[in-house]
Amino acid sequence: METIRKWIEENRITEVECLIPDITGNARGKIMPAKKFLREGGMRLPEVVFFQTVTGDWPDDESMIDLTEKDMTLEPDQNTIRFVPWTKEPTAQVIHDCLTVDGDPVDISPRAVLRRVLSLYEQEGWQPVVAPELEFFLVQKNLDWDYPLEPPIGRNGRPETARQSFSIDAVNEFDPIFEDMYDYCEAQELDVDTLVHESGAAQMELNFDHGEPLDRADQVFLFKRTVREAALRHDVYATFMAKPMEDEPGSAMHIHQSLVDKNGKNLFANDDGTNSELFLNYIGGMQKYTPAAIAFFAPNVNSYRRLVFGDSAPTNVAWGEDNRTVGLRVPISDKESRRLENRYAGADANPYLAMALTLACGYLGMKEKLSPTEKSTGDMTTEPYSLPHNLEDALVLLENSDELREILGDRFVSAYVAIKRKEYRTYFQVISSWEREFLLLNV
Repeated sequence: METIRKWIEENRITEVECLIPDITGNARGKIMPAKKFLREGGMRLPEVVFFQTVTGDWPDDESMIDLTEKDMTLEPDQNTIRFVPWTKEPTAQVIHDCLTVDGDPVDISPRAVLRRVLSLYEQEGWQPVVAPELEFFLVQKNLDWDYPLEPPIGRNGRPETARQSFSIDAVNEFDPIFEDMYDYCEAQELDVDTLVHESGAAQMELNFDHGEPLDRADQVFLFKRTVREAALRHDVYATFMAKPMEDEPGSAMHIHQSLVDKNGKNLFANDDGTNSELFLNYIGGMQKYTPAAIAFFAPNVNSYRRLVFGDSAPTNVAWGEDNRTVGLRVPISDKESRRLENRYAGADANPYLAMALTLACGYLGMKEKLSPTEKSTGDMTTEPYSLPHNLEDALVLLENSDELREILGDRFVSAYVAIKRKEYRTYFQVISSWEREFLLLNV
């Protein structure tokens, strides 16, 4: 806490945003005067904040919820304190860990789940390294949720219509937004790298430098807040929905991952540059357990529109080298940078849980010494779709995975399934415009 105190005093901070990422990956917490924050050294929130659905409802199955709404103690992580660059007054933000009154991690906190998985790697002397690539759309402000989203108007006064993959000029259409975005990222010391235009209308991709998984999850969490704020400053929405527009591709969060030992040697490659046995085991684990983990990579009802109907989205558990039609891609790399790219996670995924699950699947493969299938060299988009088709199917697979329950924690998995099942049922109650158009007078 002394490090935080010194930082706040040196920067003359007047307010502090105390943040925790919820199940969806959004920021919850409190905003308080800096003097009060330093005086109290933390704060409390009710544990039930982790049980709310994206609609603000509660799961039908309340068996894992303490209905007395007991408090959690929030402990600030000194490594996460940063400026909030878009506020008028000098404001800090700091991400907190959630603890019980006895000082134990709250087992349903997404940050605690990722820490739990990372501890398994630590016990083996393995250090995972990740680099997320996050896609998102800019869209016109949408005040009527029955009205389809539209691309925003750029500097030339016209919305995009044609596909503009990797177009520099198309990115420059929104320069004012991205200038603010980069300024905000620099002020927060976010390790953002390359910005490119993706294939969708006003769809962008932002790459992060490789780093430690918890830190990179923190940075994705903060970046989502950042780009939304930058866009709003220019009267535009930034959305991380997996499939926001029916005629446009979906948005992913591809996760590059590698494994090093305590000396920094890449364990995914042999000395001669070939794939190591450990790497192949890791791929085997991803292949075996991804179907049961897909509810974390594709956590919302909308997520399956990207997987089932989206362009360039993985449709099975095939793997291959330099092949973007598979879900598990090994990029061209030397032995120092050998890595695997998980292409399943959507931009809507909670970054803490997506990284926890990709590492959990790989860990199980290494511990069980699983062998992958033969690598795929052709176009795998022509092969049958073999992943869950919707959220309910995905939850059934997760619910019945004893291996993932053991790694993630039984209470957390039960809570997650209950929350997401409630969201699915709430969604299913909504009568769509398609039903009104085609069924109202025709059946």
